[in-house]
Amino acid sequence: EADQYVIDIRAATDFATGHIEGAVNVPLGDLATHLAAMDPAPSTYDVVVIACYSGQSAAFATGVLRAMGYENVKSMKWGMSSWHTDFSGSWVDNRSNARATEFETGASPAKFAEGDLPTLNTGFEDGPSILAARAAAVLSEGFGAAKVSNADVFQDLDGHYVMNFWPQDLYENTGHVPGAILYDPSTTPWLSTTYLKTLPTDRPVVPYCYTGQTSAYITGYLRVLGYDAKSLLFGNNGMIYDKMVTDGVPNAFNP
Repeated sequence: EADQYVIDIRAATDFATGHIEGAVNVPLGDLATHLAAMDPAPSTYDVVVIACYSGQSAAFATGVLRAMGYENVKSMKWGMSSWHTDFSGSWVDNRSNARATEFETGASPAKFAEGDLPTLNTGFEDGPSILAARAAAVLSEGFGAAKVSNADVFQDLDGHYVMNFWPQDLYENTGHVPGAILYDPSTTPWLSTTYLKTLPTDRPVVPYCYTGQTSAYITGYLRVLGYDAKSLLFGNNGMIYDKMVTDGVPNAFNP
């Protein structure tokens, strides 16, 4: 068994109802401070596990923490929904077919032309200080500022830059949010020399994936860089769940 340290970022009342043996309860906004104060240090563990309700806020936090250099931090997939049936409602209650008739098939629109990176105003000039300030700010803002419902996105598709994180064949055949732009996760390195500059800075960028966990991770990273990124909650599980099951798409959640 790996030498691991488990941090549960759920509300204290939910943590008290039940949690993984040995887990510590830390609010998301306090994660950076907690890790910095750990003795022994986080690096002495094989893995530092972040657990939440459904895996989404934990993935968001993991994206921020790994950007800070905590390379052994990992998000617990599906959150506590996968740990015990008492907690499965976070997923079961949010599977939906609400957009099944609105998804489109076919090729992706072109990515936006490369533009400028976001402007950061942290008051610092050296890289490590800027990174620490941005990470602290993003964690303090919390996941609430970094998530969006499919209802809000569909009400204003043109006002969001919607990014699909599926392989090309699933994007084209199982379908996608109307106007969403394909960013194949197997071929999308997030570097300033590749696709990063195709993301606009004048509107929210909305990554979405199978379940909302990968998109939440990417959202944490992008928000540290200064993008107004918002993860689409529950991903395709929350929009075309039955079609995912019918098409044999991976990561259709079945507790």
